[in-house]
Amino acid sequence: MQLKTNAFKAALKSGPAQIGYWVGTGDPYVTEIFASTGFDWLLIDGEHGPNDLRSTLSQLQAMAAYPTHPVVRPVKGDAAILKQLLDIGVQNFLIPMVETAEQAQALVRATRYPPAGVRGVGTALARASAWKQIPDYLQRANDEICLLLQVESATALEHLDAIAATDGVDGVFFGPADLAASMGHLTDPGHPDVKAAIDDGIRRVQAHGKAAGILMLDEQRAHHYLDLGARFVAVGVDTISIVGAAKAVLNKYRN
Repeated sequence: MQLKTNAFKAALKSGPAQIGYWVGTGDPYVTEIFASTGFDWLLIDGEHGPNDLRSTLSQLQAMAAYPTHPVVRPVKGDAAILKQLLDIGVQNFLIPMVETAEQAQALVRATRYPPAGVRGVGTALARASAWKQIPDYLQRANDEICLLLQVESATALEHLDAIAATDGVDGVFFGPADLAASMGHLTDPGHPDVKAAIDDGIRRVQAHGKAAGILMLDEQRAHHYLDLGARFVAVGVDTISIVGAAKAVLNKYRN
């Protein structure tokens, strides 16, 4: 049994832009439905979605039969939480609210085995190592981790270059809603100042040879970020799609 090469991480470096979708229901059946549609990646949301370790595991298992890559966003960048997620097989992380290079460095170390990091060794209990049936797991695991950090505050923008330059960080994701709130434009992520900051941020991330990403539901803006060079762009949210589809059907029979 062999550890699979992280194709999502490889694609961020040299493949086509990766188009993704947000899944926040916490339900593996819903996640599997979206995994079957052909998106390059799905974001399993543990920050704002009702996900815990068990529901995340169930969704990883539901996605395993499909080529879509799971990316997991924990509620926060806590080393203990990350250790559990690593052991159930998460390779791609999106960490919210990162504001300094020191935070970025700590997150890199939390997702790596010593001497590069501080991840605890528990392969006999870990799905990630196929319960110790992947003989070289400990030697290869570090190289297959993809660490994406969210920049979503004015403070984070001030430290963006240092965050993006951190060894072991694969990409930086811009959160328009929180960034807008931090910049004094709550409820207006489309404010010109926010747009300008994101455009500049994407260019700065690229200058460091790292992948830039964003969640953008507006089709025109999503294409703009792709044209600008964003490497991973989420273009929809499962709950919004479900509510919108249900209301569209209802409206055909109301009034």
